[in-house]
Amino acid sequence: MIKPRIVIIYHSGYGHTKVVAQAIQRGAEENTATEVRLFSVEEVDWDVLLDADCIVFGSPTYMGSVSAPFKEFMDKSGKIWLKQQWKDKLAAGFTNAGSLSGDKLNVLIQLALFAAQHGMNWITLGIVPSNHNDEGNGEAASVLRLNRMGSYLGAMAQSGNDSPEVTPPTDDIRTAELFGKRIADATYRWVAGAPGI
Repeated sequence: MIKPRIVIIYHSGYGHTKVVAQAIQRGAEENTATEVRLFSVEEVDWDVLLDADCIVFGSPTYMGSVSAPFKEFMDKSGKIWLKQQWKDKLAAGFTNAGSLSGDKLNVLIQLALFAAQHGMNWITLGIVPSNHNDEGNGEAASVLRLNRMGSYLGAMAQSGNDSPEVTPPTDDIRTAELFGKRIADATYRWVAGAPGI
């Protein structure tokens, strides 16, 4: 059987969103029954996206919206939309901003609506916010503040002005890794019709 294919497509202006994309990739690769590929919007391979079973969209939050390069990618997908070539694929999304809020939810809504217009099926974060229910996240929550921003629609990360080597914080990186694992498990179940690994 061909492995279910996951593609993560992102834009990263300063490198911080790329760090989140790589964390999602690491988490997804924990499910060895899937194939995971990572592309920036500047190097997008449209044929690879057409062959994907799941596409994960990622953009920094700039002025409460997706970045201009990511919006350009969205607009370029118009021919795919016209033929509904992504219909019934899975989709998920993530974002990163310099401030704790930064209107990141608006970006996730943009990404989910974009996926919906393409007829895709959205995968949510699936991690209870650690500030509300530490027990709901298991033992790791006592050490890490998983989903510390309380997102449900997708993964959120917050990066300060430091370099991508030190920010986003470990809490957000681990949340992204767990999200990647959830995405891979869901894709495997969707394509193979089998329980997650």
